[in-house]
Amino acid sequence: MTFPLAKRLAAECLGTGLLVTTVVGSGIMGERLAGGNVALALLGNTLPTGAILVVLILALGPISGAHFNPAVSLVMSLRKDHPWREFFPYAGAQIIGGCIGTLVAHGMFELPLFELAVKARTGPAQWFAEFVATFGLIVTILAVSRFKSEAIPVAVGLYITAAYWFTASTSFSNPAVTIARALTNSFSGIAPADVPMFIVAQLVGALAGLGVMSWFFAESGVAKGLTLERT
Repeated sequence: MTFPLAKRLAAECLGTGLLVTTVVGSGIMGERLAGGNVALALLGNTLPTGAILVVLILALGPISGAHFNPAVSLVMSLRKDHPWREFFPYAGAQIIGGCIGTLVAHGMFELPLFELAVKARTGPAQWFAEFVATFGLIVTILAVSRFKSEAIPVAVGLYITAAYWFTASTSFSNPAVTIARALTNSFSGIAPADVPMFIVAQLVGALAGLGVMSWFFAESGVAKGLTLERT
């Protein structure tokens, strides 16, 4: 069943919003409860994020494909699994939803609704980490979609859970989420000036992941019509 574009955009907006609400909200809660232990705060941020991804992909995947990520929408459009004419509407809905998600998290924790992050996240190592994180996400999505599509929700959730810890940047791997996290001066924030290079690294990583998986599947053919993720 194909849902009308308006409903699919609403699902992308809702899903990305709930994802960011979880990322920002769990970061605030984790930091408040960790008593200064940054590792414990990060763990409190990681587990809810991985868990909510499983839930959101299961719940909204049948409606919109559950991209929740412009990098994923770009890859799906390049693969012709998603119409090019819908790429920018999808990306716009994801960004809007993500920004609303930050506002929701702030409202729940009695923080100013509108603020900008001051936490610096920059430098070649951080950019490379975002490249690696997004590369791995796309490889996960395309490989699991090819061989065991019903496992995509769990695979994506587990991948992001792991990537929070094995990447120096804590695996943003999502331009919409990156933009939304620039609007919170909390544990999960990123200074607005550092956002552009994160997004560049994410998009390059996504394209590299697509290139590698296209090579793997060049002779056998890649399964079409993927729903996500098909993050």
